Amino acid sequence: MQQVMNEEDQYWQKWIEKRDCQAGDFLAKKYMPLVSYHVQRISVGLPRSVNRDDLRSLGMMGLFNALERFEPARDLKFDTYASFRIRGSILDGLRKEDWLPRSAREKTKKIEQIIEKLEQEKMRNVTAEEVASELNMTADEVIGTLNENFFANIISVDDQPQEMDDKDGKGFLFKDEKSVLPEEDLIRNELYEELARVIATLNKNEQLVLQLFYKEELTFTEIGSVINLSTSRISQIHSKAIFKLRTILSKKM
Repeated sequence: MQQVMNEEDQYWQKWIEKRDCQAGDFLAKKYMPLVSYHVQRISVGLPRSVNRDDLRSLGMMGLFNALERFEPARDLKFDTYASFRIRGSILDGLRKEDWLPRSAREKTKKIEQIIEKLEQEKMRNVTAEEVASELNMTADEVIGTLNENFFANIISVDDQPQEMDDKDGKGFLFKDEKSVLPEEDLIRNELYEELARVIATLNKNEQLVLQLFYKEELTFTEIGSVINLSTSRISQIHSKAIFKLRTILSKKM
């Protein structure tokens, strides 16, 4: 193990001092799994029309950018720095194109109109099955359509890593999370409390999948191994959980 670490240190030295191509190739291959990881996590909920190879290409651009701009002297691990760059590159690429087709947005609007109509009639939150029966769709189609739109809206407002002038000697800036206005802090706390209440209404498996995916950062396959369910079943549980959260929280945002 020590020998591997020494080898990596040597490659970093060659890359930083000489921009040695062999060293660059070694480091890119070593950290390439970070690209796959972020592609997998970001692609959850995206339409099938979004090419995963395109996301991977965007992620690789982020990785190469991280290699070019990383400064070992900073008190920051490369995999942490690269993760911000990779994720930012993928999200930036998605923002530049309206990857959600117009037909999907129109279908979302129809579903939302039916949800509103049924909720007024039944005076409660309605299920995907009830909405689907009104539109001659399957419940999975309803869930998938709304979740795609939900994630599209999240991506459109997601914060980007901010650039700084090169003359400052810094190419990366972390947002100061402490500089929050009092009213923003109040709204955010209320939203967190509401989110906690909504999550508490989910069934045991839905709560567990959300916790393992978003908090523990496990993949669907890893979650399936933990709770002894197939990857496709975990994906289905995740989609239904997000659907429930989305239908309730969309009225509060």
